[in-house]
Amino acid sequence: MSQRKRAASNKSRRPKVIPMRLDATFFFERAVQSLDRFHYDKALKYFRRAVEYEPENPVNHCNMAGILSEMGRYEESNVILRSVLDQIDPAMTECYYYLANNYANMELYEAAEEALVRYLENDPEGQFLDEADELLDLLGYELNRPTKIATIKSKENMYAHDKARELLEAGRFAEAVKILEDIIERQPDFLAARNNLGLAYYYMGLFDKSVQTITEVLDAEPGNLHALCNLAIFYQHANRDAALRSLMEKLRKTVPFHPEHVFKLATTLGIVGEHREAYRHFRRLLKTGELSGEPSLHHFAAVAAANLGLFDESDRYWRQAGRLDPDSEVPAFYLKKLEKIRAGEEKPPVHYHYHLPFEEQFKRWETSPGLVSEALKRDPLIRSSFFWALRHGDRRTKVQVIQALGLVADDEVIEALKAFLVDPEEEDELKRVAVLVLRSIGVQDSLVVTFSGRTLTLEARRKSAKLPVWDSAWQAVLEQALENMSGRYDVVQQHDMMTLWVDYLSRVYPEVPKLHKASGWAAALEYWTAKMHRRTITYSDLVNRYGASQASISRYANRIDEACGIREKLDLTTPAFKEPK
Repeated sequence: MSQRKRAASNKSRRPKVIPMRLDATFFFERAVQSLDRFHYDKALKYFRRAVEYEPENPVNHCNMAGILSEMGRYEESNVILRSVLDQIDPAMTECYYYLANNYANMELYEAAEEALVRYLENDPEGQFLDEADELLDLLGYELNRPTKIATIKSKENMYAHDKARELLEAGRFAEAVKILEDIIERQPDFLAARNNLGLAYYYMGLFDKSVQTITEVLDAEPGNLHALCNLAIFYQHANRDAALRSLMEKLRKTVPFHPEHVFKLATTLGIVGEHREAYRHFRRLLKTGELSGEPSLHHFAAVAAANLGLFDESDRYWRQAGRLDPDSEVPAFYLKKLEKIRAGEEKPPVHYHYHLPFEEQFKRWETSPGLVSEALKRDPLIRSSFFWALRHGDRRTKVQVIQALGLVADDEVIEALKAFLVDPEEEDELKRVAVLVLRSIGVQDSLVVTFSGRTLTLEARRKSAKLPVWDSAWQAVLEQALENMSGRYDVVQQHDMMTLWVDYLSRVYPEVPKLHKASGWAAALEYWTAKMHRRTITYSDLVNRYGASQASISRYANRIDEACGIREKLDLTTPAFKEPK
């Protein structure tokens, strides 16, 4: 071959050679791939190469320290962390927190305490504040004395923040919000408190306020993992796909250092549908063993595996969850469901909460209201799902939720239902059900309600005993009365009819008569409502509109009067019905 031909041949082959760009990003990605396979030696090697390419980037050094920590080489990890603080970036205060964890694993509790106090002194609003609180408790136990926190800048608000977190975990969201708002007013840069405030708003169904609050956290600290994960879940529920995709690009590249942060990221990825990435992190946690005693972790890994078609793995994880938490219904429920998933009869579960699905809770409520009542009181996750459904569910779900919340009837529920009454976006009929539930659980004060754009104050006209449950038969009577009175009676008059019905039921309970003819009872309620407002009512009108006999309507009207004494209060001496002339 001539020289010219050889040159032409070489030139034609050159475009087929793809150059490999070796930089810090290349080795970072190789390290992450090695982590996925639990090849920690290789991951460490690749992180070291990333450090060689970007020696001034403290994140690369921290990644290397994190791998060493997971491998149990705590002293080597500490050498790197101290070099970051001393030579590369003294402002990277989270290194003190990492040091404290390493020292605690080495059982050097005095050194761990000193490092942790340094962290809290220098970064009182840092992203690891929640975890630092837990480590403080552990150190206090191991040292058998209170931890030395006298000089921590955030001490004034730390105890209040602890209280707010306890309230959140107990499902008492409104109380937590008040405390957290006070903390932020005193200390606006307390990001952990602001993060939890956003979460509390979200649990209460106040989506816009939750997003605004989390955005404020990210404005102050763009890499705050808790805030990024919370925001991703918010966007998922609100169907903000474009915003979620942009956020997920950041989260997929994140490799958390601390196990609790790996857990947070993994559950977030699962909730937004990134099951493969979620499964990778869950397996990593189970492999390291630090959280392997948590039944919820095995449940989450099982859900992720089921969505990936790894049914044998799902079976194994749910069985382990059942062994770790034998009193829970969750593992057994999903193991039974897995049989149908394998057969193609059902789809894999799409949510990662460690409780029974929302629909299953309602099924059980219909057969045994006490079960859901206890679950709502005991489990904040179930409680938060009900509050969310109150704001964002369909009409049928909202009716069920309002009635279910009436079974709990605590201050949190009362505040949520009162807020529901003034929301201009909610339907008037749903608000009437909420008013009824509030009256039935003994709320006697005035209620402010927005009906059809008008704000009204509904006064309680009579006292009534609290009803322990609201029966569907009672609701059927009420709905017939409301349907027939709609357009003919104003909102206040309809409210008085509802209040009368609750008053009657409360007075005769538990000896409530069997309501075989709902139409007759509904007609009797309209009759007394008309009398209370000095409106003319005729027998013919009620019979024609309700389809009930005169004898039935008269009998039920007399029963209501006997229990509530309406005739005596109104000083009525006229016959029960005014016949047409």
